[in-house]
Amino acid sequence: MTGIFCAIDTPDLAAAEKLAASLQGVVDIKLGLEFFTARGAAGVKKVQAAAGARTKLFLDLKLHDIPNTVAGAARAAVAGCRPDFLTVHASGGREMIRAAVEAAGDTKILAVTVLTSLDANELAAIGQGDDAQAQVLRLARLAVAAGAGGIVCSPREIALLRKELPKDVILVVPGIRPAGAVKGDQKRVMTPAEATAAGADYLVIGRPITQAADPVAAARSMCG
Repeated sequence: MTGIFCAIDTPDLAAAEKLAASLQGVVDIKLGLEFFTARGAAGVKKVQAAAGARTKLFLDLKLHDIPNTVAGAARAAVAGCRPDFLTVHASGGREMIRAAVEAAGDTKILAVTVLTSLDANELAAIGQGDDAQAQVLRLARLAVAAGAGGIVCSPREIALLRKELPKDVILVVPGIRPAGAVKGDQKRVMTPAEATAAGADYLVIGRPITQAADPVAAARSMCG
């Protein structure tokens, strides 16, 4: 069964705690750079407590630096927050990913391939060609070879990675929008049902849940 991480993208600790508590037993939670920069590990712990011990935590920091620095950051994040998943950018290279994996211990490192906000034109502008699928596959293979336990990709690359990567590699997929929802800054998207059918292990869903009139009902409707 495909899991869901609700992306709680806010610097407001009280709001994050309230939302996490309300979603307990419905979906798991993702805390990202905005929250972590504002509230740090202490804030993450408070949201974890509100979410309950059975709720998985995805700490989405997208670390990207020289291997020694990323290893130190990963070690500190794991010690302070005990997340189930922690992200690094696959474009940081094999040695950086390996350093993060070694520093993270039991926390699973997910390698981010190509951000879902990028399309062919944006990729070409930053010198990565204009074929998102080719770039995602290249980075995913590199990350798995370096020991990453999972890959973050857009829904458009799920089928390709399922075909090309080992079966035990976890695919975590943002860029999820229910039918008729506003895409916002997401470019390569699918509905929850489409991404699930394609083979995603976890969906990352933010605004369609967090900005809904009833976030719990919205989350339940996407669990399918």
